[in-house]
Amino acid sequence: MIIVHSVAVILTACCRKQRTISGLSQVGSASSFSMSDGEVFHEKQRLELCAIHALNNVLQERVFTKETADDICKRLAPQCVVNPHRSVLGTGNYDVNVIMAALQSRDLAAVWWDKRRMVQSLCMSKVQGFILNVPSRVSLGIVSLPLRRRHWLAVRQVNGQYYNLDSKLKGPACIGGEAELRAFLSEQLSQEVAEMLLVVRRDVEEDGSWLNPDSPNN
Repeated sequence: MIIVHSVAVILTACCRKQRTISGLSQVGSASSFSMSDGEVFHEKQRLELCAIHALNNVLQERVFTKETADDICKRLAPQCVVNPHRSVLGTGNYDVNVIMAALQSRDLAAVWWDKRRMVQSLCMSKVQGFILNVPSRVSLGIVSLPLRRRHWLAVRQVNGQYYNLDSKLKGPACIGGEAELRAFLSEQLSQEVAEMLLVVRRDVEEDGSWLNPDSPNN
């Protein structure tokens, strides 16, 4: 039985529905992009599976599928006819509880980031990656609609550089080093409805070492 800790803000993962291309796997197309020092795994968007894409991208391997996410939903709400943790249409749209439970199955934890803190107080060496929930434009084919929905995206370090691994991008977008990452995170979190989860080891969650000890917000 997976136990999911409560989060201050319960997020709903909503992402753009896209056309299915013949030959894609059940989750989405994934590519390994060659960079100067190695490869970066990047899974692209399919249906409303952005939570799964964000998990796999932050872990840098295809670990979770729609089936495993649906199984987590059933375990979280075994008595519910209409499961509250995913879309009633069966297209995905998984909430934060699914992401937290998925990470727990990998001996990792998701720490909700209090936006009242400055990102400068983060101890980056203790954080394995970031999963953000941000507003995203809705598109119908090539037409962009004046609507915004919630979307999960991953950010993590690979070979000394941080990458935006948003599944809606054509490929990984290099952010840069720690200074550039802090600026990127600050910009993303400046949006009113944006939220962030820190992906850390369980011992890091327990001892709170993801936060700099000399932080004024500590």
